[in-house]
Amino acid sequence: MSQTVRLVSSKTIIPRLGYGTGTKWFSRDKSKPIDTNLLQSIHEALSVGYRHIDAAEMYGTDTSIGEALRTQAIPRNELFITSKVYKNIENIEQACLDVLSRLGMDYLDLWLIHGPFFDRNKTSLEHAWKEMEKLVENGKVKAIGVSNFQKQHLEELLALKPKIKPAVNQFELHPYVYEASRELIDYCKSNEIAVASYSPLGSICYKPGGPVDEVIEKLATKYNRSPAQILLKWNLIKGDIIITTSSKRERLEDFLKVLDENFQLNCEDVKAIDDAGAKLHFRKYWTEHIDGKKQDS
Repeated sequence: MSQTVRLVSSKTIIPRLGYGTGTKWFSRDKSKPIDTNLLQSIHEALSVGYRHIDAAEMYGTDTSIGEALRTQAIPRNELFITSKVYKNIENIEQACLDVLSRLGMDYLDLWLIHGPFFDRNKTSLEHAWKEMEKLVENGKVKAIGVSNFQKQHLEELLALKPKIKPAVNQFELHPYVYEASRELIDYCKSNEIAVASYSPLGSICYKPGGPVDEVIEKLATKYNRSPAQILLKWNLIKGDIIITTSSKRERLEDFLKVLDENFQLNCEDVKAIDDAGAKLHFRKYWTEHIDGKKQDS
């Protein structure tokens, strides 16, 4: 399995595994300029081979990411930096410039609309996307895409006949949301939109003891792999790109081994995970917007 994917609409090359700076690192304390734990963890991730860092304006981690990248030796052109806009979507250009300033960078490799659920009375999707396209045209962004868009949102966007189609749709993907995401995944692939998944380990992290666990444990034993590797490999079979995170070097190294071409899951393995996942629906993020109700914990 290739370690990178070529994004169709932009010809940009994106590493399949990205190091996420949300979830675990999410900060509401904007007065804390540097998170030394995140800084050290990014250094660790880069040292074991990660080259894709996933960020967002709402995570509150840009300053820490910028410091981490400034204090390491990998050239900028060997890194892939993703960020997202949502809170300041009414002024996308300024939001991007602010992110770049906090990161200490001249451009982003990928810039996503973090969700389609913003107030359309203040900003239309058409206006927002045109502003995204302008950032590509002026060189501030290499590629643009979306996050948490469902099929109807992508249909709405593509109906606008955009000059630049979204290169990526990043959304929550693990066995407990796969059944609800099948149509979305198929739609993305039929329109050459790369599928990037976050919370790929959600089934074991958020719902331990659920119906998927037994299948994952059996496959981990069968292939002499960790449960995380089984889930990540399943995720790559369903999509193209994975965003995950850890502060532990051994886990980061473990995650990267999922790209080993000698490690594969067969059709029966994948179906067993699919079938087990279909027994429970659990979405951790944006639940009210997507499922129309609060998710039970």
